[in-house]
Amino acid sequence: MSDDAARVRRLFEADPYAAALGIRLTNDDPAAVTVEMPITRAHLNFYEVTHGGAMFSLADCAFSLASNAHGDRAVAVDTHLALTAGTTEGDTLTAVAEEMTRGRTLATYRITVTRGDGRVSGLFTGTVHVSQPR
Repeated sequence: MSDDAARVRRLFEADPYAAALGIRLTNDDPAAVTVEMPITRAHLNFYEVTHGGAMFSLADCAFSLASNAHGDRAVAVDTHLALTAGTTEGDTLTAVAEEMTRGRTLATYRITVTRGDGRVSGLFTGTVHVSQPR
């Protein structure tokens, strides 16, 4: 396991919010950090579909792990989520984070969220400010 992959695993294990949502880390490779979340009744809104905040949280988890994998401290400065297909209880959502650009102080990521049948249910983009670790 690479140092970056080990860092991804350590960061994930230290995230109580991800644990509370039932998120699981399924790929610690910084080039394609992957997390998944089985959708339960607790993730639904009043229309009995997955709450947008639950999907955002899943995508944001993948984003934060990928952007902090290299040892620098990365803090989000901009995020956006487009909800493209509905999901509901019993679905499992998978979020894959890929680095699109990384400069000295800014990095941008694309996170694709799919449901179990392979349909894209969310497209997330995020930009982080990168600084040296404290």
